[in-house]
Amino acid sequence: MNDQTQSDEILLKTLIQEYFDSIYAGDVARIRQVFHPLCRLFAVIDGKITAFDHEPYMQRVAGRPSGASRSDVREDEIVTLSIASPTTAHARVKDIYAPAHFVNELTFLKEDGRWWIVVKAWHVLT
Repeated sequence: MNDQTQSDEILLKTLIQEYFDSIYAGDVARIRQVFHPLCRLFAVIDGKITAFDHEPYMQRVAGRPSGASRSDVREDEIVTLSIASPTTAHARVKDIYAPAHFVNELTFLKEDGRWWIVVKAWHVLT
């Protein structure tokens, strides 16, 4: 692993932690610092692939109680992190928005030296 890859790994792990923390806090201003404004988010809801753009997802988060406000237990986990190139990376992460447990596929792109989540696809495990 070269120095740039090591640096990118640190940056990505920091970004993923901010993803966990901002989602748990329900802090839309912080979430906006994690998700690129052009991001797309996907899930299968009621058996159909459902897509969200940036703003509808922000409204979805803003319109629900945060995990922190309910004192939900946290179980954040980075399952895998792969840096495919100087500008692309992928992570599989798990977290909880009680009572649901989620697995999330996160795709990252690096723009002007900064990593962003550009795609999130999630599945409810329980």
